[in-house]
Amino acid sequence: MRGLLVDYGGVLTTSVFASFAAFCRAEGLPDDRVVDLLRGPAQPLLAGLEDGTLPAASFEAEFAALLGVPAGDLIARMMAGATVDRRMAAAVRQARRHGIRTGLVSNSWGLSGYDQPLLAELFDGVVLSAEAGVRKPAPEIYRLGAAAVGLPPRDCVFVDDLGGNLKPAARLGMATVRHDNTADTIAALERLFGRKLEDPCD
Repeated sequence: MRGLLVDYGGVLTTSVFASFAAFCRAEGLPDDRVVDLLRGPAQPLLAGLEDGTLPAASFEAEFAALLGVPAGDLIARMMAGATVDRRMAAAVRQARRHGIRTGLVSNSWGLSGYDQPLLAELFDGVVLSAEAGVRKPAPEIYRLGAAAVGLPPRDCVFVDDLGGNLKPAARLGMATVRHDNTADTIAALERLFGRKLEDPCD
């Protein structure tokens, strides 16, 4: 394997689902209200947000109405609890130092929530769904991710916290890692690449 492709929310950051639950508690909603809506009546809104056909401001207005909360900065409020996982970021950084090509493949919720200096430091290529016009789990976004790091899919490992996003990558020949916790993910990547990805100096 010569390339490492990773998701952003829930892999390079702490849990997005925990952030959603914290947002719901702060707004006086049931913990699972955001997830229930996104998996139910708000699915078309989510698809449009992620593939770039629905502007972030429009998503915020329509989703806020479903939640019964103010629309201002809704995405930022929902994502406030998902912070960069420094240990996972350090592992990606170390992979790049080893000469492994590194890429981000993310279903984006607008383009303002990314730590751009960090992305520039960690990745050789970045594919954001709203810019690409295609979202996971469509096979094309994985091909774009591999192309962004200059490799065929079969030479890449893809990491995501959602199993449904891993299956299309595997069908393209990518090795896949389901991210449940940082320690297990790093251990799996070290086995796949045959390299240590934790530097005590980081």
